[in-house]
Amino acid sequence: MPDMKVAAAQFAPVFLDKQKTLNKMLAVMQDAASQGVELLAFPETALPGYVTWLSPTGGARFDDADQKRAFAQYLDQAVEAQGPEILELCTAARDLGIYLIAGVAERGSTRYRGSTFASLLRVGPGHAPILHRKLVPTYEERLAWAPGDAVGLVVHEVSGVRVSALNCWENWMPLPRVALYEQGTELHVSIWPGSTELTSDNSRFLAREGRMFVLAASGVLRASDVPTSFVLRDQLVQSEDQVFHAGGSRIVAPTGEVLASCDEPEERLVIADVDLQLVREERQNFDPAGHYSRPELLRLEIDRTDRR
Repeated sequence: MPDMKVAAAQFAPVFLDKQKTLNKMLAVMQDAASQGVELLAFPETALPGYVTWLSPTGGARFDDADQKRAFAQYLDQAVEAQGPEILELCTAARDLGIYLIAGVAERGSTRYRGSTFASLLRVGPGHAPILHRKLVPTYEERLAWAPGDAVGLVVHEVSGVRVSALNCWENWMPLPRVALYEQGTELHVSIWPGSTELTSDNSRFLAREGRMFVLAASGVLRASDVPTSFVLRDQLVQSEDQVFHAGGSRIVAPTGEVLASCDEPEERLVIADVDLQLVREERQNFDPAGHYSRPELLRLEIDRTDRR
């Protein structure tokens, strides 16, 4: 029998509206639970949306009034680690019996209240919530997000399956991957703003390298999802048919075989079963942190200091 039913929520936020986006996420969680899903993942910063406007609108223009207003709007809609939105997601995960992995834009506390982080929430029955802040925001993302730390580089056992997770291009960083391999991950979750180009090669590569299942949760954002209240909408939207993030969610077996996917900009659950027998079979010839490692020669040191 399969060890776990898992799902990627290919999801479009109610852009920069954290309460409406939260309500939408809770409805998706209910739907997933009704289908027997035990682990559910949402895209990068699904709550309340990705910083899509930075490149198209000249986000690096210094002291630009509209860019400052856009950041202030984003900061207002970001969620706090101890805030009501995180509490609602944690409560729903517990009540529905789902292990939840969700990308959130996190606003810092006390001295960091003027900064946001691309954070990855992990919580489920029997697990206290963990917020992993993206180690290195990618390229223009650094105009909006501060760098994170290694506190969240942990593997949880969920229904007998060892589960890890990383944000977007963290999945291309060799050492964070090794940090998770050394904890015995068997199902790795990657979360993305939404692009088949980003998830197709990376997901199969990770599955083959780690001899593990890989679940990639990607987002959707269309011109119609950007509200008129967003200060940079006119600069961002060139056509009402425009698609900024086109999905690309997929679930890949340890062999590199794609078990389920959605490469269209549509919102849906991408569901598959995880069978650990396949992990055991593939590690017969390659186990990256086991019999195919040389720990007496090659070692990884991790600073897990909580820098919050």
